[in-house]
Amino acid sequence: MGGTEHLTVRREGATLVLTLNRPESKNALSLPMLVGLYDGWLAADEDEEVRSVVLTGAGGCFCAGMDLKALAGKGMEGEQYRDRMTADPDLHWKAMLRHHRPRKPVIAAVEGHCVAGGTEILQGTDIRIAGESATFGLFEVRRGLFPIGGSTVRLPRQIARTHALEMLLTGRPYSADEAARIGLIGRVVPDGTALDAALAVAEQINACGPLAVEEVKASVYETAEMTETDGLAAELKRGWPVFATADAKEGARAFAEKRPPVYRRH
Repeated sequence: MGGTEHLTVRREGATLVLTLNRPESKNALSLPMLVGLYDGWLAADEDEEVRSVVLTGAGGCFCAGMDLKALAGKGMEGEQYRDRMTADPDLHWKAMLRHHRPRKPVIAAVEGHCVAGGTEILQGTDIRIAGESATFGLFEVRRGLFPIGGSTVRLPRQIARTHALEMLLTGRPYSADEAARIGLIGRVVPDGTALDAALAVAEQINACGPLAVEEVKASVYETAEMTETDGLAAELKRGWPVFATADAKEGARAFAEKRPPVYRRH
């Protein structure tokens, strides 16, 4: 299934589960983690049996962001992956979903810390579920740094600008309840159940027509910055062809026959 020492990959039915796996460092970003993430996104895109992706963290933590010890010059683990970064200087941005958007829906299952780079990766996911003790925030300005993972662009487009600027400019932590209130995450669940809740959502997605799901997701992002007129026109270009697919016919037939549909991506 691939993966690296800091990123594990496993299948749960039609869902690919990617787990940030560096709990001793609160899953701070490392070269092995970034390479594993990038490979995981590609694997999900290329495997037509995968219909959704769940991103989570090991050890009751999502991601504490950049490894500040490495930034201070104390070295970063995983030098054996350096050639991958040299071959693709954009790999880390693709891994963090700054310069890559997976075709399949990505659901974040957050427990514990999801701060700095963790909150930046979160903004590249589609559906977000968090345990009630989870903590969010963009702490970069407190360290004299810039949240260059895309937050100054994406966050004001995802939540109200006043909330985005408060988060960006104060560098303060946010509870799961507050994060849900301002729209950064969609749902708060009891601690320790975020992954189960995310997998349950993934199962609901997996039961739907995969071509329809992918085109709906693509349309939402494609039309986000369009005028309503242009967006509606673009929606028709994506939407009408879906009705001509065998999967669309199977969905209608299964409904009439009162049975679960069997979709084959055509």
